[in-house]
Amino acid sequence: MNTPLPYLSRTMSRSLSRLAAFFPCVLLTGARQVGKSTLLKHLLPEGTRYVTLDNIELAAEAQERPLAFLERMGCPLCIDEIQYAPALFRAIKQKVDEERRPGMYWLTGSQRFRLMKGVSESLAGRLGIAELFSLSQGEIAGNGEFIPPFHPCTARAESAPVCDRATLFRRIFRGGYPELIQHPEIEPALFFQSYVQSYVERDVQELSQVGNKSAFIKLMRSAAMRSGQQLVYSNLARDADVSPKTAKAWVSVLEASGIITLLEPYYINTTKRLTKAPKLYFMDTGLCCWLARIRSAEELEHGAFAGAMVETWAFGQLMRRFHNTGEAPRLCYYRDANGAEVDFLLEDGDTLYPMEVKSSDSPHLNDLKGCRAIPLGKSKLGGGLVLCTAEHISDLGYGHRSFPISAL
Repeated sequence: MNTPLPYLSRTMSRSLSRLAAFFPCVLLTGARQVGKSTLLKHLLPEGTRYVTLDNIELAAEAQERPLAFLERMGCPLCIDEIQYAPALFRAIKQKVDEERRPGMYWLTGSQRFRLMKGVSESLAGRLGIAELFSLSQGEIAGNGEFIPPFHPCTARAESAPVCDRATLFRRIFRGGYPELIQHPEIEPALFFQSYVQSYVERDVQELSQVGNKSAFIKLMRSAAMRSGQQLVYSNLARDADVSPKTAKAWVSVLEASGIITLLEPYYINTTKRLTKAPKLYFMDTGLCCWLARIRSAEELEHGAFAGAMVETWAFGQLMRRFHNTGEAPRLCYYRDANGAEVDFLLEDGDTLYPMEVKSSDSPHLNDLKGCRAIPLGKSKLGGGLVLCTAEHISDLGYGHRSFPISAL
């Protein structure tokens, strides 16, 4: 008999509980297999019934007779993969308006396009929303306690144990999907091959009716090899042999299903020379590595994609620090026509805090030279960080510091 695997506690538990204490409904979104159902099963109040609409018969009943379905299931109720029965949104609205009290319905889904349509049409003002990503470094290390969003001024090595460069690249290569973390014997290639096939067959087909599945996977691979770069639709279209319009639609599908995130640039209206294209980042570096055909941590560490994957990893950990605590991320990036750039800018009031990512254990003040070109307008520049592969925090001078990426 197999011994049950220990539950990896999730930082988001606290913010979800806060939402449920205020809103009648809570919606947890995120890519497939990031742990949404497992998190809710450990968080749901006693007496809450759990049903999943992955069950075809239940989904059909919920879609055809939504009010009767809710009556039969009772309340409080957790409905997993609610996008398979969009008629439930209006029925839930009716039930909530009849008896408005916190924590009536807990909902999950993997397709934000369809989910947000249902929310905007029926549940606006009645529902709190959170997005879950694959496991953070801290959660993998067993530190699922509440940790505030990352800030350069107060950054401490508090989330995950600091590690050496080789260990960091092993973390990056494997990523954070719970199945891979809890089963270290599983080869990432086997997991991700099955994952992508299932993702394309289910979410992609339902969101966009993609006819050419191989072209879509080619676009995914092209995007993976450009993670951390500015988004140029024509490049993705060329690699996948589709039109730029199709490439743009497919990128929207990747974003809507939680596979990628687009980071917007910083610019002020009076400055016309700044770039306005977003940067594309995969939200799990394990999946990104597999799509980019990187087959080992050693190949990643010593290959051409090391810098891009380290930046992708840093971005993902920063985003988790915000989302897991229920705060909207205040990140952007800077690049101008002269080539000056800063990987990340954290906006806090009237202050911009620059962060530059380097796949190096020898950080230098000059790594932040792009800060000098930022047109501040009415803002001011705060102390910045060089996020690097060194194992210690160090003072770089002029209020700037270095910080170990492995401690994000």
